[in-house]
Amino acid sequence: MQLTLQSQTLGDVVVVRCQGRIVSGEEARLLQDEIDKLTKLTKSVVLNLGEVTYVDSGGLGALVRIFGALRAARGDLKLCQLSPFVEQVLGATNLLKVFQPCASEKEAMEAFSVHRVTAQDTAQPAATRIVCLDSSLDVLAYLKLLLQRSGYEVFTTRYLSDAVALAVGTKPRLLVCGPALHGNDSVAEKVRQSAPAVQLLHLPADFSTSEADQASRHLVDRVRSLLTS
Repeated sequence: MQLTLQSQTLGDVVVVRCQGRIVSGEEARLLQDEIDKLTKLTKSVVLNLGEVTYVDSGGLGALVRIFGALRAARGDLKLCQLSPFVEQVLGATNLLKVFQPCASEKEAMEAFSVHRVTAQDTAQPAATRIVCLDSSLDVLAYLKLLLQRSGYEVFTTRYLSDAVALAVGTKPRLLVCGPALHGNDSVAEKVRQSAPAVQLLHLPADFSTSEADQASRHLVDRVRSLLTS
């Protein structure tokens, strides 16, 4: 089922009820466009995900990016009434504590008046640094939060020149190349010339459309394997 959205303004909070799939591509763009339109009026948004049947890595990245953008604008995003699938995905990707979902729309709306301190708010810089490179902001947002939650200090960029500069300046252990760079051998060559000690991890071309829980577990396992080898 394609994604359908129903929005309702309740006081200074906007509730968006989602039905269908939140996946990379048109559905993720539809959700982002709706949020962009609504947040011209308020930065307090509730997403009701009770009827969301599927979320892939790209869709989860869109949720993470919306969450980060609202927080940066002194607003917030609350998730509520998670469907069993969404709850499973957030649990498997270690993001339940980040989003702190609510049981109902009423509870989510009331939560805006309560400051919640999350692990993300209190995180300390990690010793192991990782740079992530991809053209998609959704993918970068997802990678950053996922790897931060796994204990790493993460830098992201959409540009190869910036990735090389970060590899030289921050001395990361690993450069993760996103799916948009799959098969691009020039990335590895330029990084090795400037920072030969940095290991490279290329994500598969279908990373964004893969099941989020499986993709996240596989990614974290590969990162840990490379960094302990």
